[in-house]
Amino acid sequence: MSEQRIHRAVSDDGTEIAGRVHGQGPPLVLVPGSMGDGETIWEPLLPLLTDRFTCFAMSTRGRGLSGRPTDFSTDRLVEDVTSFIDSIGDPVYLAGWSQGALLSLGATQQTDAVAAVAPFEPPVLETVDDEFMDRLMRTVSRQGELVAERRLVEAARIFIDELVTNDDEREALPDRFYEVLAPNVPVHLQEMQELASRDPAAPSTTDPARLATITVPVLVPYGTRAVPRSLFIDGAHHVAEHVAEHVAEPHLRPIEGVGHMAPYLAPRAVADEFIPFFAGAQVSA
Repeated sequence: MSEQRIHRAVSDDGTEIAGRVHGQGPPLVLVPGSMGDGETIWEPLLPLLTDRFTCFAMSTRGRGLSGRPTDFSTDRLVEDVTSFIDSIGDPVYLAGWSQGALLSLGATQQTDAVAAVAPFEPPVLETVDDEFMDRLMRTVSRQGELVAERRLVEAARIFIDELVTNDDEREALPDRFYEVLAPNVPVHLQEMQELASRDPAAPSTTDPARLATITVPVLVPYGTRAVPRSLFIDGAHHVAEHVAEHVAEPHLRPIEGVGHMAPYLAPRAVADEFIPFFAGAQVSA
């Protein structure tokens, strides 16, 4: 990715949160998933957005240009996104993918600086069962073994291949995709350990009562080929429907023929949803 201006902010615990700035127009903050960062993961999508938006490709703590503390709780990650948004100084559009979508929803609950938000397939704990959580933690355990053997690319691949992608996506993803995720696997593991130890009675970011506090427009795009019984669809209950059911102004948008990797493998289809949605929210440049 070419050199661009870097925007820096400081999270509540003093951690520097940074991201490169691309393009021109109203500000659009992009939040990557757990193993992604702002340096790499948006490469296919950015060229489709930068002639319309000033894209802030941020990285959460422990990734990309951002600082590397020891606390990787979800609350801290939400603070990262919120602090980064507030530091821009103008109302922003906000989009996130996977864990970044979850954090985007959390930040929208915390700040008035978000004019509209587009979470692409956030993980929603309220829609998964014990059987899936056991499978998730077995995969994470195997990732830990691979990391201990310094096989980071394989550790990235096993999580994506076993829990996230459909057959066509696994075939289409290049080796480079896993290579750019690999440096972030150790942080991802710390976050998974935090997830495993969380109090199940504690409300999550996607708790209905928390989602109900979001009053700005929410684009809820999802791929129609998500993997069944995953973090993104549990039987007939799609996480997109969970989000849309509880926010004040949902715009539920299925994207035909794509799965969870759509921002990377089908960026045009994602951009075609983002652009008119955010244009309609009318944030001034």
